[in-house]
Amino acid sequence: MLSFSCANFMTSTRSLFPFLAVILLMAGAGALGSQDGTPLALPEEKRLRNVRQLTFSGENAEAYFASDDRQIIFQSHEGPGCDQIYTMGLDGANRRMVSTGKGKTTCAFIFPGGKRILYASTHGAAAECPPPPDYSRGYVWKLYPEFDIYTARPDGSDVKRLTTTPGYDAEATVSRDGKKIVFTSVRDGDIDIYTMDADGKNVKRLTTELGYDGGPFFSPDGKKIVYRAHHPHDPKEIEEYKTLLKDGVLRPTRFELFVMDADGGNKRKLTDFTAASFAPFFHPDGKRIIFASNLHDKRGRNFDLYLINLDGSGLERVTYHETFDSFPMFSSDGKRLIWASNRNQAKPGDTNVFIADWVE
Repeated sequence: MLSFSCANFMTSTRSLFPFLAVILLMAGAGALGSQDGTPLALPEEKRLRNVRQLTFSGENAEAYFASDDRQIIFQSHEGPGCDQIYTMGLDGANRRMVSTGKGKTTCAFIFPGGKRILYASTHGAAAECPPPPDYSRGYVWKLYPEFDIYTARPDGSDVKRLTTTPGYDAEATVSRDGKKIVFTSVRDGDIDIYTMDADGKNVKRLTTELGYDGGPFFSPDGKKIVYRAHHPHDPKEIEEYKTLLKDGVLRPTRFELFVMDADGGNKRKLTDFTAASFAPFFHPDGKRIIFASNLHDKRGRNFDLYLINLDGSGLERVTYHETFDSFPMFSSDGKRLIWASNRNQAKPGDTNVFIADWVE
């Protein structure tokens, strides 16, 4: 199933990505909408207009616009198979698989100019799907050590591997100028954020505090990075975190949002909700961030989209469905929003991609 990955843990919901968690375990099943023409948005969702559903079956998530806003890249699977990477038009047409079809994939992105795509995959280790997480110790995300980051042409050919260090490398996204990649890795023994050049060179570690740091995205001008993190401080929590990390898993019960400069300086906590907030993405104005959180659900199962100012003020709820909404991304002009949701399921377990006009 999809996990909470990139932004979007593998997710990875999405994947937020390996980055991942099972959507149904955290968000619950059951469709609020229907396939009979019922509106796809609620009256309270005043920021959304002309909502369109782009996928209609299976588990589809972490859908992101190309820089020219003409194409979408996302991860998907249906049935027992693993997530693979696909592209499609803004109307959902011309869907095609662009990953290898082997292993498990997550966290895809299109380089500016559209000449290359980026994604993480386990296909370099094995053609088969890696085993699912062991839930005997509760709900955890698996940090699959087989994940590495790859680029390819838009048709999936000319696959090139960018990371080769042991352990998990995923949750990668690209700066607006296409020169830098930001990603999550355990190469130094903790779960941290790194940058590298578009060709995989000049790797730099940006976070060093004990705990999970991941799901990073650049600001439109490339000067800042927004990400999700949890830094345990209680001795028992630290001990549990380290024990789970040795086994390559993470317990994703709490995440706050942080912002830092693109070189790792000036780290600042953006939220303090004691909830699971993730999948942050900058508005094109660079002054606001949209993200997913379960902060209004006492049971912690329902995730909605929220908007917040860069200084942490002005929190605004965007979606109100009693189902999972996450992995939001604005088009480059800010006129459209794309996200993944459990709304309007054809069958329990479906997660689909939706697009809407954004109302300012």
